[in-house]
Order: sequence, then structure tokens, then C-alpha cells
Amino acid sequence: MSAEKPSTHITPFRIGIPSAALDDLHDRLDRTRWPDDELPGTGWSQGVPPAYLRDLAAFWRHSYDWRAHEAELNKLPQFSTEIDGANLHFVHARSPRPDALPVVLMHGWPGSILEHAALVDPLTADGLDVVVLSLPGFGLSGPTRAPGWDIVRIAHAGAELMRRLGYDRYALHGSDWGAMIAREWGRLHPDQVAGVHVTMLLSAMATAEPTEQEAAGLTEAEIDRMRASVARRAHNQREEMGYGILQSTRPQTLGFALTDSPVGQLAWIIEKFKAFSDCRESPEEAIGRDTLLTNVMLYWLTGTATSSARLYYETAHAGTGFAGATEPSPTPTGLASFPADTSVPVRHLAERVDNIVHWTEFPRGGHFPGLETPDLLLTDLQTFLRNLR
Repeated sequence: MSAEKPSTHITPFRIGIPSAALDDLHDRLDRTRWPDDELPGTGWSQGVPPAYLRDLAAFWRHSYDWRAHEAELNKLPQFSTEIDGANLHFVHARSPRPDALPVVLMHGWPGSILEHAALVDPLTADGLDVVVLSLPGFGLSGPTRAPGWDIVRIAHAGAELMRRLGYDRYALHGSDWGAMIAREWGRLHPDQVAGVHVTMLLSAMATAEPTEQEAAGLTEAEIDRMRASVARRAHNQREEMGYGILQSTRPQTLGFALTDSPVGQLAWIIEKFKAFSDCRESPEEAIGRDTLLTNVMLYWLTGTATSSARLYYETAHAGTGFAGATEPSPTPTGLASFPADTSVPVRHLAERVDNIVHWTEFPRGGHFPGLETPDLLLTDLQTFLRNLR
């Protein structure tokens, strides 16, 4: 008797969180064991200020309406399928245009499909088929059940998804991990990927001051940008990468705390929205409170704190780790750079290994442009995609 073949069926999907899960959340929020108040004058320097988080948690408990946001998400045409042993949840919206170019939109951590929800209708109206992918192990794609889900494996799974949907040529867009996956996907499947549009390129990050020989061939503006890139990287390594080190080494241990405590999950995510958004005192200057909480809910309600963190571990411990960015990619690539993002990209560095055909530096916005500045991201993505047709 032969083994049963994995299903390749694509199934319609609708979010329907049981009321018991919401009751449990409310009970846990009511019973939160709070730490000591912050030390005088520390603000956000040691993490999320307790007074801010108490207020946000109270709003989550008493004012936030998950059912309203669940209904909004369910307006999107959602589906799921099993690929390589993992469940993949995705949005698939078709344009009425018969020759529509498909585009896949991918988020990162601590984001979700919410980052690109506002782009679906305008992109389909622009004559594009849109696929918004929940990354394996994140949110509605549910916990992954096997090791090895690094960016390469996700890229191959994404290519299989597009094959199942009947597409043999398409474009990709990604932010954060989605950007890294998009670049690797384009490098591994250049015959299918018409172009890659990202908000982050590791190949464009300066890691050291320009040498005397290198500086001799650069303009003052290019030298200044390289130095800004080095300074941003040094700051992030010193002040902002504790979460990344922990998720790259002990995601399982971290997962116990985040899966048990909604306030813990909230703080873990909100801190990075504050650090990486275009804001000063609060992430709500850049992204609305309801949107922030809906994003957190997509982790809490699905219990994917651990499995989403494992992407850091798997990629860090893969044979090449994060070094895929140094492998040349022939795929036409566009970058949209936002000033408050985690890195300052340098074009001449990216052009050493990437086929850069489009480059935009915006005056505002941060690491989550689909939530912070969707107007800018949409226009730039549309411009890039029109040039691929």
C-alpha cells in the first residue's frame, strides 16, 4: 500500500476565532501580574514604559473590538493549502484584467498580512493579481511542525504556491523578512520572477567605513550615506538587537513566556514598532492603536510566538546563515527606502550583487510602510510593476 500523497488542494479560508479564546484573553489581561514601575527618566530606553503598556492593555481589554477587525479581514478573499508539510494561509485577489501580472506581498516580524491589506484593492484596480502570503509559522499560517523553515525553504514553498495558482511569471514585494525571502526567491527562480521590489536589502548595508581606495571613487553624498549606514547598524546592534539574538538562539524558551502572557506578547511586539517606526514618543504617532492591537492578535490568537521566532533561529543556523545576500541575483530589483527604517541602504553597494533597476528614497516613513505610509509604498510599487509589464 503506497503512502498517501500530500494534498495539493487550495481551500477557501475564513477567520473565525472561538469566543472562548477571546474570553481567555480577557481573563488573562484582568489577571496580569505587572512589574515594578519604570525608573525615573528612563522612558523607552530599557523597554516599554509600564505606564504606557498599562494604558494600552486596558484599551485592549475594554475598548478594542476584535470581531470588527475580524470582519474587515474576512472581506479579503483568503485561502489555505499545504506545502512541504506546512499550512500556508494567503489572500488571493484577482484583477478583471485577463493578462494581469501577479504580485506576491510578504511581511516580516513582528508584522503580518495586515501590513499589505490596504494595498489589495488599489493593486487589483491597477490590473494586478495580488497574493498576500502569511509566512510559514506566522499568524494564520499556523505553527510550523518541523525544523528547517529558513528563507530558502520559504522561497521554494512560495514558488510552489504560485505554480498551484497557475502562474508562471510574477513579481514579488517584501519588507523585513519578506524582503529577504523575495530576494532569495528571485535569485533561486529567476525564470519565474519578473522583478523583486523590497524595502530592505542586506547587500546595500555598509558594515564599515569606506576605505581610502573606495572613497576615492565616491561622491561626498555617497560617503555620507555609507557613514550613516555604519552608524545606524552600530546603533541597532548595540541597542535594538536583543530580541534578534534571543530569537536566533533560544526561540523555544522565549515562546513559553509570550504564549502564556498576552501582555508579554504585546510588549515584545510593541517595543519594535516603537523602535522601527517613524515616531518619537509612541508608535501610535505612526500606526493607529487598533491596527497595532490587531497585528498583535494575529500572533496571540494563533499561538505563533515561538514558530515565528524560529525563522531567526533557522536562518542563523542554516548553512549560509544570512549570507544569501552576497550571492548575486540577476532578477530586476527595486528598493523603496524609508528614513526611519532599520538600515540606511547604499545603492552602489547593492549594485555589486543585485540587478538594481529602481531606487527611491522617501522623506518619511519607517520599517512598516504598509501601515505607516501606504500611499508612498503603493505609488512606488505601482511604478516598479508597470515597468515590468
